[in-house]
Amino acid sequence: MKRKTLLFLFSVFLCGCVHKMNVNSELDYCTQKIQKNLPALTNYHQMPRSISKDKQDWNTVPIEDWTSGFWPGVLWYTFEYSQDENIRQKADSFSRSLTPLAYRKAFDHDLGFMMFCSFGNGYRLTKDQEYKRILLATADTLATLFNPKVGTILSWPRMQKEMGWPHNTIIDNMINLELLFWAAKNGDNKKLYDIAVSHAETTMKNHFRNDYSVYHVVVYDTITGKKIKGITHQGYSDNSMWARGQAWAIYGFTMCYRETNKQEFLDFAQKVTDVYLKRLPSDHIPYWDFDAPDIPNAPKDASAAAITASALLELSQLIESQDKTKSSKYFEAAMDMINSLSSSKYHSSAKNMAFLLHSTGHKPANKEIDASIVYADYYYIEALTRLKKIQSGQSLYEPLLTASK
Repeated sequence: MKRKTLLFLFSVFLCGCVHKMNVNSELDYCTQKIQKNLPALTNYHQMPRSISKDKQDWNTVPIEDWTSGFWPGVLWYTFEYSQDENIRQKADSFSRSLTPLAYRKAFDHDLGFMMFCSFGNGYRLTKDQEYKRILLATADTLATLFNPKVGTILSWPRMQKEMGWPHNTIIDNMINLELLFWAAKNGDNKKLYDIAVSHAETTMKNHFRNDYSVYHVVVYDTITGKKIKGITHQGYSDNSMWARGQAWAIYGFTMCYRETNKQEFLDFAQKVTDVYLKRLPSDHIPYWDFDAPDIPNAPKDASAAAITASALLELSQLIESQDKTKSSKYFEAAMDMINSLSSSKYHSSAKNMAFLLHSTGHKPANKEIDASIVYADYYYIEALTRLKKIQSGQSLYEPLLTASK
């Protein structure tokens, strides 16, 4: 308890902008949005994914879509704050619709996104043993995509034929490692831990340029296990810094340090963070790609900002005992991002049913440009929940204490 109190006092000292953020007000805004959404969303096998610019309502996708776990995750975070029983029931129902994915043959790496954002948050809050069984089964399924010769999980099996990429790994895949770490601890399977560490170490070695900006995709030779090339799929070019990809790297290596206590992951998380922060525009929300040729007229990506803000809140806590100056820097950066996302420019308010505006999904394919996207909402409410816990002196990883609302 003494350490929690000290962390709280330090966090208040860290940043004079804390007083600008009424986190309860922002979480109330999210809760009210969810309560408005639920009457229209009754098909538990169709998940909200995005809202096109100037539209009001969600475009929905089937459970096989890589984004399917974010909506149940948003509901779990909303329930964590609101303790609204109706929202809990909806979170449970939307999560359970994903159950078949745990037992099917793995079709890509996104099982972690799909199942840990949903069932993972559900288990954290309820300790439902059925959720645990589903998560453990999912981790075993995800692990079948691991190639020990290469040392990483295959991200997109379909791209082996479509693009001629023998073994491909995308930076997004770092986020799916959290499911493997969790399953290793909760299922007594060290092999899953070893897979996650191997994937992170191999990614750290091969996925980054000299300035620590990240390639979206790395293609490997399945015979030698060696890197063939680093390329993009959703960024502007093979050598540009795609904003959401860099955000996944920041979040992923921060999480890997938390789960392993390996100093090299903490050091690397700082390196990939620093290049991102150095190139941010004045409003702290990146353009979809830091090297887009039409900046400042390029689309923004609020989703990258939300992912990074959530990650930096955690990184600031993890590094606090080693480097208070860096801890303060990352906390302040996260607060700047959250304050911008909570402004009238990025809040959807009455414009549509999402929390946030101005995200970019897949610019090269001209999909979800300047849209509201569910994973932006997910990481936004996760960041708000983490901030509330920091302000209350609570652990980031335990359920929010409702008495502090």
